[in-house]
Amino acid sequence: MDTVQTFTALKPRLFGIAYRMLGTRADAEDVVQDAWLRWHDADHTEMRSTDAWLVTVTTRLSIDRLRARKNEQENYVGWWLPEPLVELHEDTPEAAAELASDLSMAFLWVLERLSPDERAAFLLRQAFDVDYKEIAAILGKSEAACRQIVRRAGERVRDGQPRYDVSQQEHRNLLTRFMQAASTGDRDTMKTMLSPDAELISDGGGKVSSYGRILQGAARIAGVFWSVEHAAPGKVTYRLVQINGEPGLLRYVDGKLESANSFRIEAGRIAAVYVMRNPDKLGGIPAL
Repeated sequence: MDTVQTFTALKPRLFGIAYRMLGTRADAEDVVQDAWLRWHDADHTEMRSTDAWLVTVTTRLSIDRLRARKNEQENYVGWWLPEPLVELHEDTPEAAAELASDLSMAFLWVLERLSPDERAAFLLRQAFDVDYKEIAAILGKSEAACRQIVRRAGERVRDGQPRYDVSQQEHRNLLTRFMQAASTGDRDTMKTMLSPDAELISDGGGKVSSYGRILQGAARIAGVFWSVEHAAPGKVTYRLVQINGEPGLLRYVDGKLESANSFRIEAGRIAAVYVMRNPDKLGGIPAL
């Protein structure tokens, strides 16, 4: 068995598990690197399934890191959002590998409500179709307990997800119109594209200014986008890109990346906006 080739073939899957668990590229890459080191030193002759072994190690490493991060997040300034995975061109090999299943910011935001074990069980079952026997072995719980965990996690996730799917084209068309209105500071037009009870969550990480609470209401959120243009007239530009597998907007002020904006769409309107401003989580975005 070619251990390097085997690991390389599974690496996108392992990264997908780690990123969905942890929400940051750096943490996910660290977990995958740790998994590689353990894989390199392991006795492969004793393994019944290399896939199962690597998935188990990656999941357990992710759970350990997530538990440690939960303590760190108690001191995090403001709201914590996952690091956006941005693709300037959605047909690249990296996009196909990393965005193979649901990675939307709205989905990951909901996952933050789950405990590490709930998150792992739910993702392994729903995103990667791992059977309950294997999930039980990974988590050290009974199959019955894992079924209960996945069921409860699924209910919580569904409560925070859009009721109806939105096509990529519909999502893109709405954001294109919203981008045009935001670029000109047209508050009234932006308001018509936002749900009356829309929410805006921003993450500055204590490094840059952000809102300490979740903003609500179409008028208030339209005002936020208007204020950026008003503060730097003629210097604000937007670019439509793929963020976590869905259309999103990069905002530049005077040529410098200021934020990555993800959107949840419901019933033809924007129901939520996730604004990433933390420079530590914007560093992985490709240059224009």
